[in-house]
Amino acid sequence: MENYMKLELLAVSENESFARSAVAAFALSLNPTLTELSDIKTAVSEAVTNCIVHAYANGGENNRIIINCKIEKAPVYSPFSEMEGERRGILHIEITDFGCGIDNVEQALTPFYTTLAGEERSGMGFTIMQTFMDGFSVESKKDAGTVVRMLRKIGAWDKEEQNADVRERVDA
Repeated sequence: MENYMKLELLAVSENESFARSAVAAFALSLNPTLTELSDIKTAVSEAVTNCIVHAYANGGENNRIIINCKIEKAPVYSPFSEMEGERRGILHIEITDFGCGIDNVEQALTPFYTTLAGEERSGMGFTIMQTFMDGFSVESKKDAGTVVRMLRKIGAWDKEEQNADVRERVDA
């Protein structure tokens, strides 16, 4: 069974902590570790902050962010597991803005690249998201907005599954 949620909020800094807490609370059904939960919160925080700081830098009246999350649960079958029905899963996160878009996504994904060099920005937002998640992609269109897709495997995964390429799932 898959579970999902959709959250729409105004792109203001006061909503960043709410967004990351809401996504973390949604992920709790997978019983994540504190590290997994912290990684999810950090990645969501970076994505929402990017929307607020970059996508809507010129202001506007209807600056909104939409966060879609889906949990894909998978049963664990292991001769070493004494708990029948033990769960694990994948948390899919999609964060959409309708702002200015990104001129060059490949360049924006480069560590330390920022369009706001005169401000206190490190240019590490996308790098942090990629580091803390198991799958990551960015789609953007000039003057139409950006979609960041991330996924995080939660729970016990064997080595082969943990090392599997999950990019196809992020783009789905």
